[in-house]
Amino acid sequence: MWWHRPVRLAARVVGHEWTLAACGALLLAVVMTWPTLRDVTGTLPQDTGDPTLQAWQIAWGGHALSTDPARVWHSNTFFPEPWTYAYSDTLLGFAPAGMLGSGPVAAVVRYNVLYVLVHALAFFGAYALARQLGAGRAGAAVAGASFAYAPWKLAQAGHLHVLCVGGIALALAMLARGHGWSLRRGHRPERVRPGWAAAGWAVAAWQVTLGFGIGLPFAYALGLLCLGGVAGYARSWWRRRSRPVFPRGLLLADLAGGTGFAGVTLLMAAPYFEVVARHPQGRRTVAQIGMFSPPVRGFVTAPPESWLWGGPHAAARATFGFPTEMTLLPGMVLLGLALAGLFFSVWRIQHRVALAVGVLVSAALAAGTTLGGDGDPGYVTLVEHVPGWDGLRTPGRLVLWTTLLLGLLAAGALTVRRSELPPGVAGWRRWAQWVLVLPVLLVLLEGVNTTPHVPVPTEPAALRGLVGPALVLPSGGTREFHVMLWSTDGFPRVVNGLASFTPAGQEQIRTASLTFPDAGSVAYLRGVGVRTVVLLPAYAVGTPWRDAADRPVDGLGIRREQVGDGWVYHLD
Repeated sequence: MWWHRPVRLAARVVGHEWTLAACGALLLAVVMTWPTLRDVTGTLPQDTGDPTLQAWQIAWGGHALSTDPARVWHSNTFFPEPWTYAYSDTLLGFAPAGMLGSGPVAAVVRYNVLYVLVHALAFFGAYALARQLGAGRAGAAVAGASFAYAPWKLAQAGHLHVLCVGGIALALAMLARGHGWSLRRGHRPERVRPGWAAAGWAVAAWQVTLGFGIGLPFAYALGLLCLGGVAGYARSWWRRRSRPVFPRGLLLADLAGGTGFAGVTLLMAAPYFEVVARHPQGRRTVAQIGMFSPPVRGFVTAPPESWLWGGPHAAARATFGFPTEMTLLPGMVLLGLALAGLFFSVWRIQHRVALAVGVLVSAALAAGTTLGGDGDPGYVTLVEHVPGWDGLRTPGRLVLWTTLLLGLLAAGALTVRRSELPPGVAGWRRWAQWVLVLPVLLVLLEGVNTTPHVPVPTEPAALRGLVGPALVLPSGGTREFHVMLWSTDGFPRVVNGLASFTPAGQEQIRTASLTFPDAGSVAYLRGVGVRTVVLLPAYAVGTPWRDAADRPVDGLGIRREQVGDGWVYHLD
């Protein structure tokens, strides 16, 4: 029958390893991040600080690219400052998702869905990388589970840009596949696939667009891998009588892909250099980096969101200055499996040594200034001599590389060679596969979370249909993140915004508005272009604006109206 062939093709696709891995990664992400999808419109994981900021970032990226792409870096916040989208990591790579829906509720739904998907991508990316390098399915599953659900990642539940690491592993897997290379079998020219190499470069470029906190170290790591690959090829070419041929298609894919990757990286970096030039206080100092540098015991300490280790490690966390950035446990089970992988593994000895060295180097860099007492040589050396590195404040996030390399060591230990199977034992291999599921379950057990899911602040009626440029009072603190989220309702230009530094212009407006409404503040706000002021009395308790609603407006030439629980002042 004519339909037999399509059915067989569909069955092969559905039953293919990569289809099953992708579906399994999605299902696992839903379970491991639960209850994120239980209330996608009304709650956010961890808190309503950074998640509301990042929900706005994704929404702004989609809005700008669909309306005026040339102004994507000049966002509607921090009026009248330019380059404001680059005041923090942008998540610009999620802009296509930002084009779906509008308003604060859509922004929250978008964030929650992406929060689940980035966990799935991290699992799938690390699984694909381990499989490409030669690991068995169980070993690759351990690598994927540890990379996606390591205990240290639970402390970063409010930092979507830190959780978005799956593109790193997936890009490396694609590049390795495109070049016909694996740890287990080395380079096989007959396995070269230029299309996969090009796809790997594209995924790497996309990863960089999610933020430089994770993307910049990845760019440098990829550069070092390229240099190592070129050196290895040159050595092979020099030593052999029959010169190895570099396929033309692969060369073109690497040149085009590498150029595109470099171009995207430079385009993403330019606005940040502009911001630092305008606001030198945004540059990270060694003292700031020292504040966030974890102690050595931080690598075996879990955050409070860890269901298994959160309670037992409470005393250790109490001694940390910034536990969120200093609890860096990759997983006790993972550490044990990786240690075993140094001695019993499918990987060759030189590869085990290389992976172990990578673990030590990445952990040393993640320690920041803790290494050697001042981080030089180490992380501080990079801050002082490597372009862009002085923009990275939290060295502990480099533990993602430690986790990925530990996962690869563990994958080698859990991969069994056919030649090692006991002779004459029927069905041994099938039973071994079931036994190897246990390490995967143990790794996932350490990733079970107790992350709180908190209610999203409702948009005040006074901000609906807001006409900018506007100032929302009270101003300052994490409430600014909420105003940024609420501003996704039409994206009016607002003075409000919160970053790791305060622009001088914003500070001056904030200071001038302390006595609002009076003649001086009204004149100053008009002078800088503000046309609307919204006062939210419910949030003004304990601030300089606590009695602003009772201050008279007679003779100021402004119009005031009450909308819901807020007051709207029209200055023009």
